[in-house]
Amino acid sequence: MERVKRVKPSISVIIPALNEENSLESTVREALAAMDERFSRYEILIFDDCSSDDTGFIADKLAASGRNIKVIHNKKTRGFGYNYKKGVELAKEDHIVMFPGDNQFSQNSMEELFDLIGKADIVVPYTANYWIRPPLRRVISRGFVILMNLLFGLRLNYYNGTVIHKKEIVKAIPIFTNGFAYQAEILTRLIRSGHSYIEVGISIREREHGSSKIFALTNIMSVLKTILKLIFKIHIKERRKYNKPIRSFEVG
Repeated sequence: MERVKRVKPSISVIIPALNEENSLESTVREALAAMDERFSRYEILIFDDCSSDDTGFIADKLAASGRNIKVIHNKKTRGFGYNYKKGVELAKEDHIVMFPGDNQFSQNSMEELFDLIGKADIVVPYTANYWIRPPLRRVISRGFVILMNLLFGLRLNYYNGTVIHKKEIVKAIPIFTNGFAYQAEILTRLIRSGHSYIEVGISIREREHGSSKIFALTNIMSVLKTILKLIFKIHIKERRKYNKPIRSFEVG
């Protein structure tokens, strides 16, 4: 019997970078190595989020060295949610993922995610070595996960990771937040509307340069606002649309 040759997927990788001059190049290099031979086509979209260091210069240098790398220079700092939304808008390939430019994700971790493409509509990672996060961040993150699961009837391990989506389904929903809860919004709406997902634990590195901006007051208020909008949309305004069976798969 003739063996059917598996068609390789294609992927668009979004990399937002705000003052990541020490980490951006290694992030891009590891992403390129992880994609090698796994995809029929790929592109990398680097968003220089109005950095005040040499991030923009490094991004342009990387783009000049590879025809599949494109740089978008924001005129002001817009944040993860905006950059992700713009990346989805510009993406040309069949799947979409975002890796922050801080080099916390190794080539091996990226490969673990990429190898699950096709197993479900959505690949949802969670941090396996959670103890490397600062204690306060672990407590707040866990509380957020518990709250989201209770509010929306889900059983996810994490809502804010480097999720891989089929382009066709993530482009089909208008994303209403530009804040840190952008991925929580997307996951909740897609899973509650019947799209399948598979979860996988991956290891991350400790951040070597800079600091996380997640606990800024504006970011916290944005997350709360997003949760309230989701409650209204899913439980009141469009509850029939978001009352589909939950479809999850096991890694194996």
